[in-house]
Amino acid sequence: MNLLYEEGGDIKIATVQSASGSGDAESWQATSLSGKKIKLKAKEVWLRFEKPEAQAAIDEAGTLTADIDLQLLWDCAPDEEFGLVDVAQEYFGSQATVPQQIALAIALQGAPVFFRRKGRGRFQRAPLEQLQAGLAALERKQKELEQQSGWQQELVGGTFPETLKSSAKQLLFSPDKNTSAYKALIAACTETGESPAQLMIRCGAIDSPLAYHQGLFLKAHFPNGAAHNPAVGVDQAAYASAIAELPVAQVQAFSIDDYGTTEIDDALSVTSIDGGHRIGIHIAAPGLAIAKDDPLDQVARIRMSTAYFPGDKITMLPDSVIEQFSLDEGLPRPALSIYVDIDSQGVVNRATLQMRAEMVPMAANLRLEDIEHLVSEKSLVDESASYPYRKELAILWQAAKHLHAGRQEKRVANGLRAEQLGLVDPNALARDFHFQIQEIDGVQRVDILPRQRGSILDTIVAEWMIFCNSASGQLLADHGLPGLFRTQKGWGPLRTRMQTTPGPHEGLGLDYYAWCTSPLRRYSDLVNQWQLIALAKHGVTAKMVAPFPPRDATLMGIAADFESCYQAYGEFQDRLEKYWCLRWIAQDGESKTVNVRHLKEGMSRVELVPLHLPIPELATHPRMTRAVVVIADVDLLQLSAGVRVLEIEAKLDAPENESADQAEGSELDPEPSDKSKEDASPA
Repeated sequence: MNLLYEEGGDIKIATVQSASGSGDAESWQATSLSGKKIKLKAKEVWLRFEKPEAQAAIDEAGTLTADIDLQLLWDCAPDEEFGLVDVAQEYFGSQATVPQQIALAIALQGAPVFFRRKGRGRFQRAPLEQLQAGLAALERKQKELEQQSGWQQELVGGTFPETLKSSAKQLLFSPDKNTSAYKALIAACTETGESPAQLMIRCGAIDSPLAYHQGLFLKAHFPNGAAHNPAVGVDQAAYASAIAELPVAQVQAFSIDDYGTTEIDDALSVTSIDGGHRIGIHIAAPGLAIAKDDPLDQVARIRMSTAYFPGDKITMLPDSVIEQFSLDEGLPRPALSIYVDIDSQGVVNRATLQMRAEMVPMAANLRLEDIEHLVSEKSLVDESASYPYRKELAILWQAAKHLHAGRQEKRVANGLRAEQLGLVDPNALARDFHFQIQEIDGVQRVDILPRQRGSILDTIVAEWMIFCNSASGQLLADHGLPGLFRTQKGWGPLRTRMQTTPGPHEGLGLDYYAWCTSPLRRYSDLVNQWQLIALAKHGVTAKMVAPFPPRDATLMGIAADFESCYQAYGEFQDRLEKYWCLRWIAQDGESKTVNVRHLKEGMSRVELVPLHLPIPELATHPRMTRAVVVIADVDLLQLSAGVRVLEIEAKLDAPENESADQAEGSELDPEPSDKSKEDASPA
């Protein structure tokens, strides 16, 4: 005997091997068509039959099922609950065969729109209203499947469906995986063996791998777009009120930047006094007009920093605000100034440290491209040298050397190797790079130009900005004001961190260090500037009026958010630099022969550009081993390339002024066109 039953929603047949009990308590030991041994009870069995054979019955039923008219079956079924045999006689007649009954079982089980399941082998037809709604849903589903299939074929053929073009970026970067569009895209990718990004680039929905990398970043950090709301700007009445009370500084300040710098946020001045000079470090002061929790603060707090990447940037503050506070030459600009006296030998007297908010006359914006090659130890003392601010630069340089030497003493005391002053060896890897991207005949080309660290102008700006950050940290600490302090102590991945209480920065050789020199492009510096402005205006009572009191939970949250955001921006900058390095590799041909240096664990860096690539063949070689390799098979989406080693040369000793940390990256990641303005101490 054969038994018809349901298992896991499927209709199945088993052949009885033995039986026990009787009536409703009857049960059978049976073997399914797959050979599985099962036990069935009477209440689980839909139908019992002797002939035809089980396999023949299920095969014939499968053929008959396709011809069953579900609408007619619904019409034939009674309103009340019914069984399989009852409806079989209504549909096929009183002589309904076993295969016909099995076919009906399969049809009933697979048509929940038409029939409700009421028990094993028991059904009831759906009410007319529900049936009509269900049929309409099935029709919609069928149309969706047909549309999905059509989209899939278009995508496979290299055409992006017209109706999906407006949602292309959403489909790639933040898809709803339940939509037909996404299912069509994934099905097309499965058919072609491509990734969604590869397929969409081939279909023209995404312009290029570059657009893909940028789109990922914008979706994660600028979901509403990178443009600023033009309605958000400085309250001009508040600005006028803030600067009206500021005295005009009796200095002639000048900045040192390259031509790519548009956010000029620091400047220097040198004034003669009895027995020496007074050095002024002047920082742009948007904190005078931007108040905590106002609309501009909310914009800056969301963005946390200007995001830099080759060829472009996304500013923290709107251009109108930057233009209003940038220390551009020609007019007095609002600034927070720190002054300190040096003697005739250039030694800093920290006891003379003072800070004030004021209007600073900006006499000049010096550009590195114009004068850096002119400034040398010899020319600084040459009265006939004709570049601007020679005397002031000579004084600043002399003092910068003392500041550097003092920091190195503390570095050594902290167990670190002293950093040498001056230009990095031209053969060293610790260089900055400028990415120059141009469009030629409709095609973007990139030139990657190295710039050595450690020039005199580099050192002047770096040392005095480090001093400013150190002095700011000291002022906050001495007056018990919280701030965002950059600390570095011990070893490990978390040795460098942002915290709201003072702490040493061992890598820089400083007791205190608080970023404050870039308030136009870093939120941490703007926050610290608010605290310093309160100190400049109110002195010992600053804690009572400062925007952030001690142990302020909001400030702690800002520190954590800034760290996370700043790291993400840095990773995006690194990602795009790698993209353009690979473009540089591939733009003149399919492969390029270059020299690389092994760093560690099989990771090497190309000498001419800041491109790191894994080369397993060098994993067992000493650090700084040089090799000649061919780079080919560049994948701009995966940011990878194939490397074939041609020759391995002898190990080169790292220059004395290049530590292992420096060769692999610095602690700070400042504006690419203006890296000399930050300390380059290893993390």
